[in-house]
Amino acid sequence: MVAPERAWNTIVSSVTPLPAAPRAYSRCLYYYLAQPVLADRDIPAADRSAMDGYAVRAADLAAAPTTLRVVGEAPAGSPLQPALARGECVRIFTGANVPPDADAVVMVEDTESTTDDQVTVLSPIALGRNILRRGENARQGVVALPRGSMLDAAALAICAAVGCVEPQVHARPRISVITTGAELKAPGAPVGVHEIRDSNGPLLVAAVAERGFGAATWVCVTDDRAKLLMALRQALENSDMVLITGGVSVGKYDLAPDAIEEAGGTVHFHGVNMKPGKPQLFATAAAHRCIFGLPGNPLSVLTGFHEFVLPTMRYLSGCQAADCRRLLRLPLASVVTVKGKQWNYLLGKLVHAAGGTAVEPVPNTGSADLVAGGKADGAIIVPAGVSSIPAGDRVDFRPWRSL
Repeated sequence: MVAPERAWNTIVSSVTPLPAAPRAYSRCLYYYLAQPVLADRDIPAADRSAMDGYAVRAADLAAAPTTLRVVGEAPAGSPLQPALARGECVRIFTGANVPPDADAVVMVEDTESTTDDQVTVLSPIALGRNILRRGENARQGVVALPRGSMLDAAALAICAAVGCVEPQVHARPRISVITTGAELKAPGAPVGVHEIRDSNGPLLVAAVAERGFGAATWVCVTDDRAKLLMALRQALENSDMVLITGGVSVGKYDLAPDAIEEAGGTVHFHGVNMKPGKPQLFATAAAHRCIFGLPGNPLSVLTGFHEFVLPTMRYLSGCQAADCRRLLRLPLASVVTVKGKQWNYLLGKLVHAAGGTAVEPVPNTGSADLVAGGKADGAIIVPAGVSSIPAGDRVDFRPWRSL
């Protein structure tokens, strides 16, 4: 068995990000940049007013209250640049270019209008006040978004602002899910006491879509070597990642490891020193395909997905390896005690109080307890060799939900 961190390093050294191509920015939500996005000009491109008010010469207001003559108007979007001399000002609006003779903007709240062409400024103003200087946010040619950035709403707005309408982004992996087990029935099918409804298929399909990776395909096969091999070969033809649940241990009906090798896969690890999820497997196949074998119990599936599968999806999509497996460091709301020498992943729920956010362990009856899994926000990670952590100590917490 390998430690979880070694398992992750093995995955990163065994796969490479998918190819990149330009893509319309309006269709790039949740894609990762293959090249940085640069500012095509200074932002802002000129000195701009940060307020509605009056563009003035600060020296004219040293003895305020002072009455100035209004000699023009500068609305946002206007190319006009009214000139102003001593004792004059220009009515200006938020986002408008500041006239070249002005060196401050007085908020309208700090003035009293006397006539249409006069305004009284009630107090002095500092030089440069309420002016956004040219290039204050970014200079032309600087990196506005680095390579590896995920294009969320704010990042797409930056692309639009700098005129990058076709950013260079990595492809996202196509994903197939294969659930295995003679006991599995479709969610809508009647079930006997010896059968269960297949929840892992819906879980993984939804988890893939929830994280912005589109629609995964899903098939369920019985514990039949030929059927599993056929499903796996078809998935490898049409997908970049194949997720198999069940059949990955060492029992009589654990057919996945042999099927993976027969389909041309190379197994890089089979067994991780962790609980739940110890028997899980990672393999690669021709054409840069990768395969994950996850134990059939749903908490093992949830843990394996968030520890290894989702980070690999991100890595293949162009996310930097160091950003693929982010952790929160949070205080424990109550003590945890574990047994064994493996890494333990305990269900945890975020609790919010006046003192801040903490994580509370969620009781469960074992790795088949999907109901408990539905109450969790993620996993508390207890390192190997640690048997107890007192309340108040900070722990690593892997989020399973978008926070």
